[in-house]
Amino acid sequence: MVFKSSQSGYLRIIMNDLSTVGIKQLIVHQAGNAAQGGRLFLTEKALEIKEDEIAPALIQYLLKPLNEAEQFRLNIEDNLVFTAINSIFEDQSVFELKSKQLAEHFHLKSSNVFAKSGQLCFIYFQQVPFADQFIDAIGIFHSSSKEHFIKIAQSTEAINLLLEEGIDLKKPEKGVLILRKEKEFGYLSYAIESAASKQADADFWKKAFLQISPIENSYHHTNAALGMCKLFISNELNEQFETTKSDQIDMLQRSMDYFKTHDQFQLEEFNKEVLHHPELIDCFAQYKEQYEVAKQVNIEDNFDIHLQAVQKQQRFFKSILKLDKNFHVYIHGRKDLIEKGYDERTGKHYYKLFFDEEK
Repeated sequence: MVFKSSQSGYLRIIMNDLSTVGIKQLIVHQAGNAAQGGRLFLTEKALEIKEDEIAPALIQYLLKPLNEAEQFRLNIEDNLVFTAINSIFEDQSVFELKSKQLAEHFHLKSSNVFAKSGQLCFIYFQQVPFADQFIDAIGIFHSSSKEHFIKIAQSTEAINLLLEEGIDLKKPEKGVLILRKEKEFGYLSYAIESAASKQADADFWKKAFLQISPIENSYHHTNAALGMCKLFISNELNEQFETTKSDQIDMLQRSMDYFKTHDQFQLEEFNKEVLHHPELIDCFAQYKEQYEVAKQVNIEDNFDIHLQAVQKQQRFFKSILKLDKNFHVYIHGRKDLIEKGYDERTGKHYYKLFFDEEK
């Protein structure tokens, strides 16, 4: 399920200035990996947080990585997360109780999928800058990885080094910030997952636990369309047509160049500039229908291209031709200057590269 963009226009949270944000309540539980005996430990009382000490570091650590363009809403029907969050917004005295219910819910959900055991943190934020106002928000963050740190302890006689274990304040593994905004639609939310977390937990965080769905906006369409192009060229193209790796890299580059040089995506125009051949265009159209069903997304034929989504996807559009473990060839254009062949004497394939100047 996806949601259409709000009628009020492009809504965003201002992440470049978090100086106004305060933490009113914070509680941490341990949950996850119930299928393999992971422990559920519930904290009874919220922690006391001193605003001039740990709060600023926590706020930067938890909120700064959120992508303001990637927006979601909680599903309202049969969603314990939405019900609990709504109860907290209406009565903050139930914060501890509802956090325990959600920790138990998280733990039970992790019995069906692989979800590492770790710390599940609930925070009630105040004065979060949003557009031209300040609003309340609730954050839920999960971290299972611990790092070792060297702590310096100084006494009157010596300076000692102590090895301690804790959470690295770089980027949370999983997180969601739910704004007290647009309750009737399921609250406007921002979700985050590290690359390692996505690979290990699949759709556990967003679909099984939070039950959030993306909002259809230019970022959503651009990100989904580029992801679809990447999979089509890397997988489907080779199955349906006789292509070389250099052919795939060339088409990946043409696809990325289209999104980087156009303000708007138009499917017919994309077909002519990138795909060219009628058979390939028909195959892409069929793949698009299958992709939308499998991924439960809707990619419009025409939409504004979002630069931030292009920049995010660009790192996945590799232009490297890897030949065994001996050579990596970076291809930046001019496919006509690359020729592939087979040498019967050595029984090996080869690439012939044509160029004017060696640097």
